[in-house]
Amino acid sequence: MDKPAVVVLFGGRSSEHSISSATAGGVLRAINRDRYRVIPVGITRDGAFVLEDDDPDKFALDPSAMPAVLDNGTRIVWPEAAGAHGFAVRRTDGTIDDLGSVDVVLPILHGPHGEDGTIQGFFDTIELPYAGGGVLDSALCMDKHFMKVALQHAGVPVAPWITVRQSEWRGDADAVAARAAHLALPWFVKPARAGSSVGVSKVHGTDELAAALEVAFAEDDKVLVEEGLTGREIEVGVLEGRDGAGSRASLPGEIVLTTREFYDFEGKYLGGDGVEVVCPADLSDQERDAVQAMALRAFAAVDGRGLARVDFFVTDSGPVVNELNTMPGFTPISMFPKCWIASGLSYSDLISELIDTALERVAG
Repeated sequence: MDKPAVVVLFGGRSSEHSISSATAGGVLRAINRDRYRVIPVGITRDGAFVLEDDDPDKFALDPSAMPAVLDNGTRIVWPEAAGAHGFAVRRTDGTIDDLGSVDVVLPILHGPHGEDGTIQGFFDTIELPYAGGGVLDSALCMDKHFMKVALQHAGVPVAPWITVRQSEWRGDADAVAARAAHLALPWFVKPARAGSSVGVSKVHGTDELAAALEVAFAEDDKVLVEEGLTGREIEVGVLEGRDGAGSRASLPGEIVLTTREFYDFEGKYLGGDGVEVVCPADLSDQERDAVQAMALRAFAAVDGRGLARVDFFVTDSGPVVNELNTMPGFTPISMFPKCWIASGLSYSDLISELIDTALERVAG
């Protein structure tokens, strides 16, 4: 029997392009070649779909030279009709090479145009199976405002916040500041639709709000000002159930800050000092069960599919959900794989789990 053909799709137009590319390096190295035929497809920062080199070293995570998808002149020819799985590439000289039939796409994209339901809608339209979140949960969780609204409606606790539009701030900054005044300091100011802590600032006083908003508005015209909570930063991985079984949660991990203000981009990806990623977290059985149960509730509240990482603050009054990521950091050193490795699922097997879940969904 022919091996299922998997398109590993990465890069993209968002500010998280390099992180997605680095994730591709890890996935291309670890994916089970005995089980799958792999077709690497990159998306340049300008949105061109190109056939990439099947070379993990090309996309290694290097803080001095972050990996990227460059335009090599090729163009991917997607299936021409719904339900057709034929896949091809147009070379620089105009010739078209058949790449065979594609069974499933593994989109390891972060941020807008990849993690927000748009690429998922494209694949749904042409009826091409794909792993990970669907249109609804991707769109909901990409927009932190609506994610919080959905979680609140389901009775899942979230940090108090206000949402600010750029036009509102430009029109009446005093009114925005007045609305934020009921939130206890410090605040976290973050773009509504960005990830990897891009554009996020910690605000210790009201005099810092304007500068923090400008940083966030550079990423998105909708921004959250969120009350900073005191508690341990705990993260739990969730995987969609298979064969009719319910979703399952990993052992929790913990972000331990020593000298860093918060878990920012440098701490996540560039080896910055002052932060440790610990998994499994040192929790009591009761605390572990509580965050795992709440992670599954949050996943269900957003109609989760495929996978998610659910981030918590475990406060004196219990766990509070910070956010859900439908395509969490997926490099070999990221929390989501670490939590599943601690739970008994290797990095390679985790990749297979996502692919097989998507294939079973279609078959079922």
